[in-house]
Amino acid sequence: MSNSSSDRFESALAVRRDVMGAEYVDKAFVDQSKENLDFQRFVTETAWGQWTDPRLSRRERSLVTLAILATLGKSEEFELHARGAIRNGVTREELDALVLHIGAYTGAPSGIAARRALKSALA
Repeated sequence: MSNSSSDRFESALAVRRDVMGAEYVDKAFVDQSKENLDFQRFVTETAWGQWTDPRLSRRERSLVTLAILATLGKSEEFELHARGAIRNGVTREELDALVLHIGAYTGAPSGIAARRALKSALA
């Protein structure tokens, strides 16, 4: 593995741990099988590697990610990322406004699911 790939992984992993919480990320790496480690490297470098791009702040990325996850109906991931959004400085009021915006643009079912996931994340 080249140094640049290793550097990208380490930078992305640091962001992933900051946003999602170290405990959550550590659980993802408990399964030390080659298949899981390959998948975790892929997720970390690909998805979380984008979070190292300074053109969008972590706060902005959290809002965009939540909108995408709600639109795709990925409520479990929405809930996890809602907690991360709070770590990134998104306020509860902004999350409430985001859920309304999601409902307006993607329909009531997406908004309802996002509201449920947000309520769970904030509990």
